[in-house]
Amino acid sequence: MMVRKGFILTAAVTAGAVLLGGCGLRRHKYDNPITKDTQQPDKVLFDKAINDIEHSRFEVARLLLQNLINTYDTSEYLAKAKLAIADAWYREGGAHGLAQAEAEYKDFILFYPQMEESAEAQSKVCDIHYKQMEKPDRDPMHALRAEQECKQLLLQFPNSKFAPGAQQRLRDIQEVLAEAEFRVGALYQKKGSFPAAANRLQGVADQFPLYSQADEALWQVAEAYHHMGDKYENQQAAAYTRIVKDYPLSQHADDARAQLEVMKRPVPEADPVAYARQKFEIENRTKKGFMSPVFSVFSGKPDMTQAAKSGAPQMEGLRPTIPASVPAAAAHPELGTNEVTISQPGAASQALDSGAEVRANPNAAGTTPPAEPAAPAATTPAPATPPAAAPDTKTPSKPTAPGAITPDTTAAQQKMTPAQQKKSYQEQVKKMQQAQKVAAKERKKKEAEQADAVKAAKKKHQQDQQQADKQPDAKQPDAKDAKQPDQEPKKQ
Repeated sequence: MMVRKGFILTAAVTAGAVLLGGCGLRRHKYDNPITKDTQQPDKVLFDKAINDIEHSRFEVARLLLQNLINTYDTSEYLAKAKLAIADAWYREGGAHGLAQAEAEYKDFILFYPQMEESAEAQSKVCDIHYKQMEKPDRDPMHALRAEQECKQLLLQFPNSKFAPGAQQRLRDIQEVLAEAEFRVGALYQKKGSFPAAANRLQGVADQFPLYSQADEALWQVAEAYHHMGDKYENQQAAAYTRIVKDYPLSQHADDARAQLEVMKRPVPEADPVAYARQKFEIENRTKKGFMSPVFSVFSGKPDMTQAAKSGAPQMEGLRPTIPASVPAAAAHPELGTNEVTISQPGAASQALDSGAEVRANPNAAGTTPPAEPAAPAATTPAPATPPAAAPDTKTPSKPTAPGAITPDTTAAQQKMTPAQQKKSYQEQVKKMQQAQKVAAKERKKKEAEQADAVKAAKKKHQQDQQQADKQPDAKQPDAKDAKQPDQEPKKQ
């Protein structure tokens, strides 16, 4: 009985708290009150409206503030009243309320750009879209708008106290945008569309270097260029070089170094600044909760725990790139033009305009008929047609693939019976299949040799590293000696 009564009492208290909160009795302190102690009518209206905002009576508060603006047009509290109207919409929430709050904040920044509260208004505009962001595989509209508004805050109010927070939000936003592009590139890679995959993943690594999986994107870029053939060996080596230099603590760093040694390309040294930044990120990365994989399935919010905590975010944003497989003429439009120009007729038509009328009647007065053309003195014989050049039998013909259909074989097949044509076609198909098998076998053999060479180079590098560790005078790279990245104070 005691347990039952305790349960009933707890339920009653909880229900009473919910009812009191719904009735507006719970108070949420306002951020920008006016501390001036005066009994002026406009100040009394403002204080009453702020009290209504703190108790979630948003409609009443907006009516009072609008009355203040319309009645006391010379009041010193006009700017504060306009900002409070926007704050009332912001606290009310919902799609409609947040849209109205954004419009009010934009108006406040437009009318009062020099006030300190303008930076706060721009920060809240960024928060409006930041809170509505969805997962990377969904509509990126709010993520793009949040990125735009946070950049606007950093550009327009760089010295504001809200700038560091906007910078961190920008890193979180770009983590979501980069994740969306990375998933598209990984899908292309899985489907075998290697030019599209290389283009997408290269864009991720170039435009979002602070992305938590930028090293993985570069590794898949190298794999895509490897499948595209030896023509793109330079792009493949460039991807490996960036992994070794910019992401020295990556799980692919040793493999990328071994690949460069096998390709006989120079192996760069790790950038000490990049080493220190990556070490800081690994040590300060937010850890996921035990139940976060379960709750993330039911949540529409993106996972930003892996976002960077240091480094300057990109200010240019996501922009499309041109794949390396596109020809130079198409990739650089300045090499050719398809513009149509219209020019006014010049001196070429002036003689026609100012001369005698060519359509005049030759029998009219003042004109003379044209003279008869003189007969030719002698008839000249027509030049003889030069004989056709004999085909050069010494020029060797281009080699063809085994079983390929040439004009000669096609002409020969026209003289065959249907049964002979069918047999000839089957023989050609068989030859082509055999040639494809031989090429595939050679390609697998080459890849196996390259893999063995990579393993040997990696093993040699590990042995050299172990020997260097055993030496007492060897110095290991220390993050303290390197230049530390700009770190922000953690929010409490």
